[in-house]
Amino acid sequence: MFSYKKAKNVLALTAALTVLCSQSVFAATLELDLDETIQRALLTNPNVKIAEYNRKAAKADYSAAKSARGISISINHDSSRGGYADNQYDVVTGASLGKRIGNNHSNSITASLPIFTGGQLQGQIGQAKANYRSMLSAEEQAYIEMKETATNGYFTMLDAGNMKTLCQESVDRLQAHLDNVIAQYNVGIVARADVLRSEVELANAKQDLISAENGYDVAEATLNNIIGTPLSTTLVLKDTLQYVPYDNDMAYCLAYSEEHRPELKQAEYGVDAAEAALVVARSGHMPKVSAVAGNYWGGTDNSNWPGDDNDHWSVGVTASMNIFDSGVTWSKIHAAQENLAKAKETQRQVKDAVELEVRTDYLGMREAEKRISTTQVAVAQAEEDYHIAVVRYQAGVGTNIDVMDAQVALTEAKTNYVKALYDYNTSKAALNTSMGVGVPVPEPRTFAEPVEDTAVTADAEAATENEAAAAEQPAAEENAETAQEQAAE
Repeated sequence: MFSYKKAKNVLALTAALTVLCSQSVFAATLELDLDETIQRALLTNPNVKIAEYNRKAAKADYSAAKSARGISISINHDSSRGGYADNQYDVVTGASLGKRIGNNHSNSITASLPIFTGGQLQGQIGQAKANYRSMLSAEEQAYIEMKETATNGYFTMLDAGNMKTLCQESVDRLQAHLDNVIAQYNVGIVARADVLRSEVELANAKQDLISAENGYDVAEATLNNIIGTPLSTTLVLKDTLQYVPYDNDMAYCLAYSEEHRPELKQAEYGVDAAEAALVVARSGHMPKVSAVAGNYWGGTDNSNWPGDDNDHWSVGVTASMNIFDSGVTWSKIHAAQENLAKAKETQRQVKDAVELEVRTDYLGMREAEKRISTTQVAVAQAEEDYHIAVVRYQAGVGTNIDVMDAQVALTEAKTNYVKALYDYNTSKAALNTSMGVGVPVPEPRTFAEPVEDTAVTADAEAATENEAAAAEQPAAEENAETAQEQAAE
């Protein structure tokens, strides 16, 4: 019989194994620099794969449109059986012919070649070609945007790490100050209010540290998602947020974007596709001429399958022209004209949007660049001010409020400096995207797999052994009790 104690032992062992497995997963560590982060994202992210598949599909459509100009050959076969419901009679002799039930088989092979379509085929080829070029630009755009996404994810994790460090420094400073305040309070130098105020400030700083640690974990999971690694992987970033001057001026950035921005190319191809669609619509008023050749076989009157008698062939030219269709063709032409006008307006709108985006990103980068220099000075001044406030308080000529204010000012100054560095680097990445700075298509390659931290795994195994030992003790006790019960029986 499965007793309660046995069930408890099984659950304890299961929990221990679960802890071991989970620790092994969370112990995986991966070192990354920015270049490898970008390459991983380009090779694994679904957005890039989708753009690649769209480009391949558009290329196949373009090939199909061009192939429509060639010869098409079709083979047809028809088999049927039928007759009359009543007997049939000869109209002259009156003799009964029966219900005339029989088989009918026919076969044909036909070849056709379009000679003139009034621009329909040319228009369809033009549409497919413009769409294919547009998908090429869309794929290029996907690579550029994915580079920015990976770069921002990398910088965001660096920024989150910096913020966590700043919050930890703030906690350490406040803890050291609180220890000093308590020591002075114990000897009767300062009031109880200073202790309480210091404790409150320390508690608030610990709350900020908790939020910063959570923000770092979220940034790490987000970057794992971008590069296609398990979300539980511990990432170790090799780079730091740094200031690297950008030498190009706005005029260069605007000129570069006009030549390389994929969205501008897509808008241009959209106009080409609309013009080709107008040619297709106008072809509805034009004649269609095709060369046709065929061979036919057929049989009736109870002929046997496959109906290969009555062999005959034909070669000729077919021509057709729409004379009247109640205005359908004219409506299609008008719709195509409006779509062409819309495509041209879209092209103008995209051009204005690209210029605005380049200007915005450039100005944002320069603004963050200026903040870097000013916040550096502010950090140095805040550090000196905090040191003076602490010394004055320890000497008994300053107040606790002075120390708290100096601590807040120092934390704020360092935060502003880190924020300026982050804004500068992300604005530069956004500027490269808005300019259309290309990304070389990465070659297929393999990357290093996350490595398990052996120290963490060993700790997990030790914890599992402890859990197993704790579970074995009740099991031994239960076995002893069972033996006693059997002896009594």
